[in-house]
This record gives sequence, C-alpha cells and structure tokens, in this order.
Amino acid sequence: MEGLRERTRQAMRAELAEIALRMFLERGFEETTVDDIAREAGMSKRTFFRYFPSKEDVVFGDADDLGEQVAQEIRARPPGEDPWESLRVVLGRWEGRIDACAQELANLRLIESTPSLKARMQHKRDGLRRRIAEAVRDRPGAELDAFTAELLTGAAGAALDTVAREWMRSGGTADRAALLDRAFTLLAPAAKP
Repeated sequence: MEGLRERTRQAMRAELAEIALRMFLERGFEETTVDDIAREAGMSKRTFFRYFPSKEDVVFGDADDLGEQVAQEIRARPPGEDPWESLRVVLGRWEGRIDACAQELANLRLIESTPSLKARMQHKRDGLRRRIAEAVRDRPGAELDAFTAELLTGAAGAALDTVAREWMRSGGTADRAALLDRAFTLLAPAAKP
C-alpha cells in the first residue's frame, strides 16, 4: 500500500506533467524551458528536477515502471504458452497504456514532430523491448535463445508502433484494439521458434 508521501509525489508529478504538456502544445517543446514550467507550477527549477530528471521525461511519465509491469506479466504467463501468444495477450491488455505519454493525439503529434522527443521515445522503446525480450526468455518452459526472443519482441514492438501511427493518421478514431489484433495476426510466426 502506498503511503501519503508517495501519493502526494505522484499527484504532484501528474500536475507538473499536465502543466508542461499544455505549455509544450501551446508554445512548442523547444521553446518551453524548465524555468517556464517551474514558474507556471509555482516552484523552483531545482524542485522541478526532484520530480523529473529532464524536460523530456515529463512527456514520457512512468514508462520505465510500465515496462517492468509488462515484463512481470509476461513472466507470469502459463508455462509452455507460445511466446508470440504471450506477447499478444499481455501487450493487448497494456496497449492503451504502452505509450502513456502519447494517449492523446496531440501528445503523439508533439513527439513525432520534435526530434529530441522522438529520439527519447526510441530510447525508451529500446529499453522496454530489452526488458520484455528478457521476460519472454525467462518464462518457465520458454527455452528461447536471445536472438529469437529479441526478434519476437521487436516484431511485437513494430506492431505497437504501426498501430500508434495508424491511430494518429485516423485522427484518433481508429479502433486500436482491432488494429493490434490485425497486426499480430499478420506478423504471426509461421512456425514455432
């Protein structure tokens, strides 16, 4: 159970992220400084850095924690379950939160149009995929080599990325769950690894 201090910290992080994202969308990411965000939030720049290590991290929230939760769920899948099916089930459940920083169309467009954010997103995705590939290999009865685990995880990541781009192209109206199902069906391995 979370203590009061942690709940207060999470609430402050959420409020700070909301202020920063609004400013990024109004002014542009590069044009908005940490000083601007801190001033708008009524805090010092030093206090801002207690909540986020960098301006870019405001956009991506708790992506690292999310990655660990996804990896734990994959490890907990039934022994002997096909690895692709494990990825499909778990990522299907988490799809709406995988890109928590980009849940809103405007945020995804901000990331796609800002080179430093796009680079940070790629870095975050690489770390997430590494953790998930390890989880796929660590599952009881998986018996996968690193190459196969990384390949399957990379294909699953490509499916998520393509779903996000199609959702963005649709103006946020496409059914993400249906798109993800379609992507996993199209990419399904022909033979078990």
